Amino acid sequence: MAKTIPISLDAMGGDHGPEVVIPGAEIALVRHPDIRFLIYGNEKVVLPILDRYPRVKEASTFHHCDVSVAMDAKPSQALRQGRWRSSMWRAIEAVKTEEAAVAVSAGNTGALMAMSKFCLRTMANIERPAIAAIWPTTRGESIVLDVGATIGADAQQLIDFAILGGAMARALFSIEKPTVGLLNIGVEEVKGLEEVRTAGRLMREAPLSSLTYSGFVEGDDIGQGAVDVVVTEGFAGNIALKTAEGTAKQIGGYLRSAMSRTLMSKIGYFFAKSAFDRLREKMDPRKVNGGVFLGLNGIVIKSHGGTDAEGYAAAIDLAYDMVRNELTQKIAHDLVHYHRGGIARAAKNSEGDQ
Repeated sequence: MAKTIPISLDAMGGDHGPEVVIPGAEIALVRHPDIRFLIYGNEKVVLPILDRYPRVKEASTFHHCDVSVAMDAKPSQALRQGRWRSSMWRAIEAVKTEEAAVAVSAGNTGALMAMSKFCLRTMANIERPAIAAIWPTTRGESIVLDVGATIGADAQQLIDFAILGGAMARALFSIEKPTVGLLNIGVEEVKGLEEVRTAGRLMREAPLSSLTYSGFVEGDDIGQGAVDVVVTEGFAGNIALKTAEGTAKQIGGYLRSAMSRTLMSKIGYFFAKSAFDRLREKMDPRKVNGGVFLGLNGIVIKSHGGTDAEGYAAAIDLAYDMVRNELTQKIAHDLVHYHRGGIARAAKNSEGDQ
């Protein structure tokens, strides 16, 4: 019998809480029968919903929590009020105690990152964790990080993000040596911030065995899938992510308006429906829902707070894949080789010379 994958769920996280979490778990369980859930939440709210999904109930262990982290809570407030007691903390703590292999939450991003970092701690030689997003492209999918964990990054941190993103690409896409690019305002080596130029120079000079550094990439290269991994700091990454999401909604609105404007356009839509269905499927943000917290001693997946059950199931799918493909082990392996190669020392020396 195949080994089960224990996944902890913060049932109270997100705009809809267990009304989305439990049905999402049902969808994911159908796709992955070897999942076992540890569900954390308020029993008065969660158990009546859990009773409607006997498959999930059978495959789950429920843990009552008195405290839920509000979507608008400040990270410091969430830590003070929710540490040890909240459904979010308990789901993360289950990863620390190895009761769960990965935690999934649709809750407050800032609070989830603060709790994850406090509870799990960062991996050796990693100063800052990052949030990695899966980005649909014309070639398939790419990974973009950081998309909002921290603001700003020095050369060393950008190189760390490259190592983390490369390991995730190997785990998710089964690519032996993924291509990595640094997001910049141009591809020329003289352009961009000093930190980005320094990180680029060091990565060009380093013998990186786990990835291929492809140089600078621009914003329009992300959607084209120019590289497997796009590295940036959290401020620019989050703006890029939100811009892409907004543009997808804008295009969808234009298409709906155009297809319903006249009788001829409605007839044209009828004959081209299969093509539009494929486009809708490609642009559906639910299919790539889930940000991966990288650089911690454990895996945490952040689902979009406003997603539906299908989107939440996609986040659980991602959690499942990260465990099955040994993401944490790949990151640890790559970090060891990275520091043995001396690039970390070179980065520190370069920063000291500035």
